[in-house]
Amino acid sequence: MTRLAGIIGHPVAHTLSPVIQGAAFAQCGLDVRYEAWDTTPEALAGRVVSLRDPKHLGANVTIPHKESVIRLLDELGGQSARVGAVNTIVSQSGRLYGFNTDGTGFVAALKNEAQFEVAGKAVLLLGAGGAGRGIAYALAEARAGSIAIWNRTPERAARLAADVGRAGGAVRAVPGTETAGFDCIVNCTSMGMDGGGAEAGAACDFSDARPAALAVDIVYRPEETPFLRAARAAGLATLGGLPMLIYQGALAFELWTGVRAPVEAMFEAARAALAGGQRR
Repeated sequence: MTRLAGIIGHPVAHTLSPVIQGAAFAQCGLDVRYEAWDTTPEALAGRVVSLRDPKHLGANVTIPHKESVIRLLDELGGQSARVGAVNTIVSQSGRLYGFNTDGTGFVAALKNEAQFEVAGKAVLLLGAGGAGRGIAYALAEARAGSIAIWNRTPERAARLAADVGRAGGAVRAVPGTETAGFDCIVNCTSMGMDGGGAEAGAACDFSDARPAALAVDIVYRPEETPFLRAARAAGLATLGGLPMLIYQGALAFELWTGVRAPVEAMFEAARAALAGGQRR
């Protein structure tokens, strides 16, 4: 029986997940089809119920469902309960288990693709949504020296800062996007994302950033976002969103299959799709 997996979000036309996960399943010889499931908030419950069917391995979850999906699951694993956001659902024997691989994948991307070690560093996060929550907790777990969080809605940034602080992180909410004093500045919003409605946004300027700072955008389509363009213009090193997508996806693949993810094959498929202008 061909098994199914997919990504649940709204919109999902921009996502590369079917490309990278499809490549991983093929590389490992697994009979699994991975699909993009555009799911409105009103249709979320029905979509999640369908994952209980034995033919489903599970799903990835993206904007805007990472937090609202939790109430529909049977159990939370890993960091997901503490984070309060789920990006991976595993279906086993009719039960649904939620995990969050965003933060762990992000830290792996920093280390493996930018040679950036989090421990002791000062990090500014722009955005306190589902991805920002996972990243904030993972940074604290990786012993970041300090974490500052800005959000368009200040109360949301303050709430996330308090949550991570209770878990042991040196974290605070900040009222603006000034970049002075940070070793790493991260765009955790959908600003600049193709199809996201704010394609021209850059989130902040980098005129006062440290020359050695790293600017990271979790958006991967387009590969060069306005955020990254502004950072490069200021002379900063940059990292786009593709490595985080690959590493968090690799962790999800391993949760579904118990098989080591073929990371290089996933990178190759993603880069070929981006070079060819593929959309899904």
